[in-house]
Amino acid sequence: MRTALVYHEEMTAARLLWDDPECEIERPERLTAAVERLQQGGLEQRCLQLAAREASEAELGLVHSPEYVSLMRGTQALSTEELQALSGQYDAVYFHPSTFHCARLAAGAALQLVDAVLTGTAHNGLALVRPPGHHSQRAAANGFCVFNNVAIAARYAQKRHGVHRILIVDWDVHHGQGIQYIFEDDPSVLYFSWHRYEHGRFWPYLRESDADAVGLGPGRGFTVNLPWNQALTRRLGIPRGRCRPLPSASPTSRSCCKCWPAAGSVLCWSALESIQSVRAAQAPHWTSLWQQGSTPTLSLSTCSPERRPSPVSPGGPKCKAAEAQTSAVLSSLLDRLHLCATPPVRTAIALTAPAAAMVLPPDILRQEESAPREETQAWARLHEALTQDTAFTALGKVLHLLNGILDGQVSSGIATTPAAASTLEVVLRQGLSHGAQRVFCVALGQLDRPPDLDNDGRTLWLNIRGKEAAALSTLHVSVPLSGTTGGFLSCILALVLPLAYGFQPDLVLVALGPAHGLQDPQAALLAALLRGPAGGRVLVLVEQESTCQLVGVLARVLHGDPPPSLGPFSVASPDDVQALVHLRGQLEAKWEMLQVAAPSGVP
Repeated sequence: MRTALVYHEEMTAARLLWDDPECEIERPERLTAAVERLQQGGLEQRCLQLAAREASEAELGLVHSPEYVSLMRGTQALSTEELQALSGQYDAVYFHPSTFHCARLAAGAALQLVDAVLTGTAHNGLALVRPPGHHSQRAAANGFCVFNNVAIAARYAQKRHGVHRILIVDWDVHHGQGIQYIFEDDPSVLYFSWHRYEHGRFWPYLRESDADAVGLGPGRGFTVNLPWNQALTRRLGIPRGRCRPLPSASPTSRSCCKCWPAAGSVLCWSALESIQSVRAAQAPHWTSLWQQGSTPTLSLSTCSPERRPSPVSPGGPKCKAAEAQTSAVLSSLLDRLHLCATPPVRTAIALTAPAAAMVLPPDILRQEESAPREETQAWARLHEALTQDTAFTALGKVLHLLNGILDGQVSSGIATTPAAASTLEVVLRQGLSHGAQRVFCVALGQLDRPPDLDNDGRTLWLNIRGKEAAALSTLHVSVPLSGTTGGFLSCILALVLPLAYGFQPDLVLVALGPAHGLQDPQAALLAALLRGPAGGRVLVLVEQESTCQLVGVLARVLHGDPPPSLGPFSVASPDDVQALVHLRGQLEAKWEMLQVAAPSGVP
């Protein structure tokens, strides 16, 4: 088991006991809908299922004051009238006699997940909890939140397991100010929040939810807020899942299914303004943001107060309308998709020679089978190099592995070959003839696009090599391989991934040819990130002379392990930046994910 799922049905016990339009959206169905979606998608049974436990009061005290914990404990004995009166002392909160128990289960679920991951019982996991937590503060409930589950989990990981540095990524329509307040002066916790802000007119209406709130004292630079100032459901890449939704499914329940960014999304002007504001606020604290000119310099103007929207409360009609719009967009995207069955083999490796020294997880398949000899011979006739004994044997194994991926028997794979260029062409043609509608090919090193490859829009070819940036066509791109960490990351994030997600391939081919120049961690990160666009269907071809260490790390990341560190950060060179800007300018007319939508009145 690699993924843990923590849940307890008793977290649904608390509910609103009086009429309160602001709080009525926080109801048990928010949680049960997510569970039902996981069950119907066949995802629940694939997880290591853990029943949530109650967090102890000492564990709650890692974040909350003793007086506040005692006050919450006392809600168990209050009448409905007393609960309503106490609720009125806080912003957008209601209490129930079961609230204390539910909130302890929610915090305890997060702690169980921390234990499972950090002890190696699970590789990763998901805790389905209610009530939520990120608005809760040291001595105050807020925004449906009673105890700050994530903050407690972070402190618990530090105290119990000796974790030194923690990243919290908070993606929610509302800013998680409770987490920010708890860690704003603590450099051991980096808090990143991506939320709707609307220039302070969206709940919780806080000045410190803006991009220039970066933390206090030693914690400066460890609070990062990315505020959205416009509703972006039409412009932003709403995540899309691999499950078909139920008509009544909520946005929360849909997001519990495996998701990745949607294609065909144009970055709106307001979003770019927000991102540039974050970069400017954080640049004094992070050398990785010191590079200049990584994006075109745009003349941006802040909206005047007259153009800003009116305040929006968490449970008010405008908030409900926004949630309904988001739900409709998600449903439209998800209705086009179907649940993909899990292949029997997650990752397979096909080697031309035994590699006994290579240490791999036991469930990575070492493939020895080959495609039928007649099929291999037919393809080998295309290139004399493939008729040689070793290359011919390698080709048979590669074809068998490719067929397994395209037939849904294998999710991803790695193969070594002594003839990378010839094998890549055969694999590309076989993929297109075997049912793949679109193939994204990333070729590194001395590998050229086959000159007679059809220009039918089914193949996107990207070369990463040399020193020259060129868009020979919108489907044939060459970009230099940067010698810096910053340049490599900029290439992947600003060019490779937008092209990949925009193309929506059925299959991704990554070929590491002669003199490819990638370090092992770079190759691993590239392969890991390219799993998303094609739903995990990635085949990596590696020149036979590559080290067993490279092949091993590629196999592990395709299997789900995290890529190794890239090492010390080095800033992208001006030439790297200019090459990316040049390429993006050439390609943006074709690829929407490279575009920026200007505001009205701007050409």
